[in-house]
Amino acid sequence: MSRNNTKTSQNSQTSFRGLQILSDDLKKKRDDLNLKTKKFINGLQEIETDINTSLKTAKDGYKKKRDYWNNKVKDLKDKKVEYKTLFEKLVEEKNLIQKKTKTSDKIISIKQVERKIDNLERRIETENLDIAEENAIVDTIKELAESKQEFLAQQENSDLFKLERKIEIVKINLNRIYEQLNKWSNKSQENHAKMLEIFQKVDELREQKKRMEEELIENKKTADRYHEQFLQVMNQRKKFSKGKKPYKPSNRPTTVRSSHYHKKNEMIEKMKKDKLAEALEKQKAGKKLNLFEARLILGQSER
Repeated sequence: MSRNNTKTSQNSQTSFRGLQILSDDLKKKRDDLNLKTKKFINGLQEIETDINTSLKTAKDGYKKKRDYWNNKVKDLKDKKVEYKTLFEKLVEEKNLIQKKTKTSDKIISIKQVERKIDNLERRIETENLDIAEENAIVDTIKELAESKQEFLAQQENSDLFKLERKIEIVKINLNRIYEQLNKWSNKSQENHAKMLEIFQKVDELREQKKRMEEELIENKKTADRYHEQFLQVMNQRKKFSKGKKPYKPSNRPTTVRSSHYHKKNEMIEKMKKDKLAEALEKQKAGKKLNLFEARLILGQSER
């Protein structure tokens, strides 16, 4: 063998070895990026699950409770209006009765009667009275006490007294309504605030998902570039080793007849559509996707 032939053979071996090292390096980088793609996909699925779970909690939990308390508050507000209207009506009736009622000289107020009784009892305790005077005062006290009871009995049977009792009952109910309104409104606001917190969390998760999808797309593009470079290097290696046609992926149609090629291509596209539909159903159900299914969905979203 001549020196030139030997040198050519050594150069060929060196070039082939370099291509082998390069192809191994490209394959490793591609595989590492594919692994990273899988992690991205798993992360996106976890985020999607968190979003769905959070939205379900917000809807079935806090929103439902908030709406429940809002309905109770609405019903209670209607009841409040009803009681306020009744209260105003009773007060108006009371004012009309008071205007029509004339004070008689024979009617003494309760306070006046009680004041007279107190004064007479104080005289018995403090003054030096004889038996006749003391008995007379006791009789007067007894008469005043009887008149007080008669006056109370008259009052209890009067329309004015009955109205005042009704007004007092309505006021008590109104106060209870205001207390309940405050309590139930607070409960509604608490559940509304918690629901808003979840929605804010969901917005943050969606932003995180969007950023991760962008990173996934870039990662996939880089992996595809390495894969293309890997195929090119494999073509060169094949030329060195066998001198045959450049290396091509096994799934690429090689038949010469266009009709057969077209049918095969249609079959592959149909399989992809079927697989894509299955993958979308799995994603919707919150099931875990494999790398192939995730790439199909990702490829569909890029179109």
